[in-house]
Amino acid sequence: MSSKKQLSQVTDFDLRLLRLFKVVAESGSFSAAESALGITRSAVSLQMSDLEKRLGMRLCQRGRAGFALTDEGREVLRAGEVLLTAVENFRGEVNQINNQLRGELNIGIVNNLVTQPHMSITRALKTLRERSDEIRINISMSTPGEIERGLFDGRLHVGVVPLNTPLSGLDYSQLYEERSSLYCSHEHPFFHADSEPDNEQLGAVDAVVPSYRMTAEAIGLHQLLNCTASASDREGIAFLILTGSYIGCLPDHYAANWVAKGQMKALCPQRLFFDSRLAIVTRKGRRPNLLLEAFLSTLQPAS
Repeated sequence: MSSKKQLSQVTDFDLRLLRLFKVVAESGSFSAAESALGITRSAVSLQMSDLEKRLGMRLCQRGRAGFALTDEGREVLRAGEVLLTAVENFRGEVNQINNQLRGELNIGIVNNLVTQPHMSITRALKTLRERSDEIRINISMSTPGEIERGLFDGRLHVGVVPLNTPLSGLDYSQLYEERSSLYCSHEHPFFHADSEPDNEQLGAVDAVVPSYRMTAEAIGLHQLLNCTASASDREGIAFLILTGSYIGCLPDHYAANWVAKGQMKALCPQRLFFDSRLAIVTRKGRRPNLLLEAFLSTLQPAS
């Protein structure tokens, strides 16, 4: 792009495009940014072109040779990060001055926690909403890794993830524990067996393993199994179990509905289980945010 032009005014549309550009740059390609942004690759490409037209410069090279930021793109990325941080800090500080709960709270939660009986998150959101009608709550259901990335890049204010391997740069606070057991569906041969399967029998059938990080206890249980399939989240594991072709581990609260309907049962529940800690996670060194602090103070760890 040879023509250079002055940017007369920074609009909300420009800020949205800069946030998208930041995610694309951190992801390393348009295709890798798809899942992080929740939009198609063509939509990412279109919005990147809009930003380049607005700024009058090429920000990145893309094509068969791969993805790379131009020199100008690296400078815009640096300046954009400064601007986006300043905007968020300004909004938070104004709300602090007003001492009013207003604005957006972006929360990332791992899938299938809504059936957790403690309902700590649900109660906290209810209390927060009752305190102000000027709050916009945005919840995204994602994998633990995506939530942690969202906290690092500022797209999320707070997340709820399994407390497996804490990452430096993030603060984790345990919320509650949940138990997971090994399950099969009513179409699996184990379901109607007269006795519980032993370890040799368990290792002789197909099983599904999570593709996200696990605790040492969970890894030990899965090492007993013949894991021939994987799933990125709990819903994917449930899908495969319900085919009748696989056994796999699910949180007991999540599997309870299928158990009640006679569509699943736990295998060897007295010995084949593991407990996972669920944690509230935020970014270390975050600036004061009245809305976020109100949400965190409302959460009560379950006993």
